[in-house]
Amino acid sequence: MLAIEQLNQFYGESHTLWDLDLDVPKGQCTCVMGRNGVGKTTLMKAIMGEVAVKSGALRFQAEGGEVELTKKAIEARSRLGVGFVPQGRQIFPMLTVEENLRTGLAARGDGLKKIPARIYELFPVLEEMKHRRGGDLSGGQQQQLAIGRALVIEPKLLILDEPGEGIQPNIVAQIGQVIRQLIEEDGLTVLLVEQKLPFARKYADRFVIMDRGRPVAKGEIGELSQELIKTHLTV
Repeated sequence: MLAIEQLNQFYGESHTLWDLDLDVPKGQCTCVMGRNGVGKTTLMKAIMGEVAVKSGALRFQAEGGEVELTKKAIEARSRLGVGFVPQGRQIFPMLTVEENLRTGLAARGDGLKKIPARIYELFPVLEEMKHRRGGDLSGGQQQQLAIGRALVIEPKLLILDEPGEGIQPNIVAQIGQVIRQLIEEDGLTVLLVEQKLPFARKYADRFVIMDRGRPVAKGEIGELSQELIKTHLTV
C-alpha cells in the first residue's frame, strides 16, 4: 500500500529521518514504536505532507495506480485516500460534532456532501452528540471524533499518531476494536504510532521499531521479543 524508500528529512541543521526504508502492507495494521524523539511523528507528518522531505520516495498505491506522494500537496494526498489523525486530535472546539465531521468532506475526491453512515455505525456516540460542540466532549470522545473526521474521506490508508494517549482504557479498547473492524471488513490499511505495548500486541499485525531516525527492527507482532523491548523501548 505504501513503500517508503531512502527518506531523509531535516529540521534546520538537524537530520531527523536517515535514509529510511519502510513497507506498509495493504490490509494490515503496522505499528511504529520507539522512544521519544526518534522521529515517529516526523515520519507520519512527512507521509501526510505536513513537513517537507529532503530526498527519498513515498510510493502509494492509489485507486488508479502508484502515485509518488512527495510531489503532492496535503489536500491531494487526502483526495488520493490518505487519512490522518494527528497527535493531540486537533478538532475544532467551537464547531459541533457534525460540523467537525463535515470539514473532512472537503478532502474527498468525489464531492460527496453527506457524512457516510459508516462513521456513526463505528462511533454511535458521535451521532448521539452530533449537535454538541467538540470542545464539550471528553478526551476519548474527541479522539473518536478525530478518527471519524479522518474516515469521512473513506481512506485507503489511515495514519494514527498515538490514538490512545491520555484516554480512558475503555475508549482505547473501543478504538482498537474499530481499527480491527475497518481492516477486516473494509480492507483498510493502518499505520499506527503507539507506545502502549498491550495495545500494539492486541491490535497490530506488524511492528517497526525506530531509533535515531531509522528502523532498527521490524517483523510480525508476535516477533516483538522482550530483548527488543528492553533494548529499544524501555526507558
